[in-house]
Amino acid sequence: MSYHRYTPPMPATTIKVSTELRDRLKAQAAAEHLTLGEHLERLAELDDRRRRLEALGFAIRETPPELLQSYRDETAAWNHLDA
Repeated sequence: MSYHRYTPPMPATTIKVSTELRDRLKAQAAAEHLTLGEHLERLAELDDRRRRLEALGFAIRETPPELLQSYRDETAAWNHLDA
């Protein structure tokens, strides 16, 4: 079975990775029926998401308690309207 996908023409580039890493990435992509480019894009998106959540976690941890309580109170008031 072949899993070829249409992808719009775009300039290709070469990245230098070890043979072992290339083979590992190709195997991961094949297991998900993705091209190597699609797999790399997915990995980049996952890392972007991880970084956003890390920044959010930091912001929450650094929020002063009185502002956090204000947020909780407002959220509870809005949730009460949905009930």
